Amino acid sequence: MKILAVQNRKGIGDTIIFLPFFKAISEKYSIPIDILVRENSKTKEYLTNTKYINAIHILERNDQSNGKHDGLLGAINLIKYLKDKNFDKIFIFNSSLRFNLIARCAGIKEIYQYPLFKKNKQHITKAAKLLIESSLNIKKIDDPYIEINKNEAEKLTSKFNIKKDDLNLLLGIGGSGPTKRIPPKTFIKFMEKIAVIKKCKFFLATGKNEDEQKILNEIINSKLGYLCTSLDKLSIKDTLPIIQMCNVAVCNDTSFSHLSAALGVNTITLMADTPLIYGSYSSKMHPIIPDGETDVTHNTMGKDRINPDKIFEKLIKILN
Repeated sequence: MKILAVQNRKGIGDTIIFLPFFKAISEKYSIPIDILVRENSKTKEYLTNTKYINAIHILERNDQSNGKHDGLLGAINLIKYLKDKNFDKIFIFNSSLRFNLIARCAGIKEIYQYPLFKKNKQHITKAAKLLIESSLNIKKIDDPYIEINKNEAEKLTSKFNIKKDDLNLLLGIGGSGPTKRIPPKTFIKFMEKIAVIKKCKFFLATGKNEDEQKILNEIINSKLGYLCTSLDKLSIKDTLPIIQMCNVAVCNDTSFSHLSAALGVNTITLMADTPLIYGSYSSKMHPIIPDGETDVTHNTMGKDRINPDKIFEKLIKILN
């Protein structure tokens, strides 16, 4: 039996959110499954060692609508591709009629999908849970979980001199947009508070764009810079063992918050301008929202109101 799961949302975080549903399908049928995801999900960087995933197929669509799988010709290309793979079942995690028709034309006999034409205001996890419950009668969904190569992990942790006696903290200081990036002074104030009572090492995870590099450099050039190690020159694959060796992660709404939680690391998520579900869907996530708010969503614009004292208090609570 061959099973395909389709997740066409963009980005690392969106894909990691769906991992529990992929795992549930795999466990139900006692086989690893294939997944069809977008290139920018970067799944080949972090899922190649995860046993419930058999193969990763790339959905070649882009914002310019000129990808290999865009438009009518793209649909035909995808039909041919899927037909050659001979899938028996497909789980489509969206309400698209397009994907439904592609699956039918590819000869896939069993199609499980969200209700068609119901995309508007669709909850990212509730719709997936309903699909798994209704199609497989599975009610309990686990946290996202990814596996890494243990031999590679040992080499990298040795290279970066990660000591178990230290408090190793991942700081996910980047973010996909400026409203998600907490100011460096907030991180520095938190770092100063914890460094007084614990022997710490901080691993700084961020992207390479100019604004993220400014945040990185301000922290590196602070008085605690000597305790910091930057991970921005490493691939995602090479950061995974380092993340997993950290005691706790403190992250903006960035790919690193999703990766660290999926690696089993308690992750304090700093939710400034994104729906709270993105920082609370896992039991390993411990969200902090801006002062003065009872909830957070798009346009909350709260990055300057994330309180470093609350980050510190949350960390102490986790450590205890």
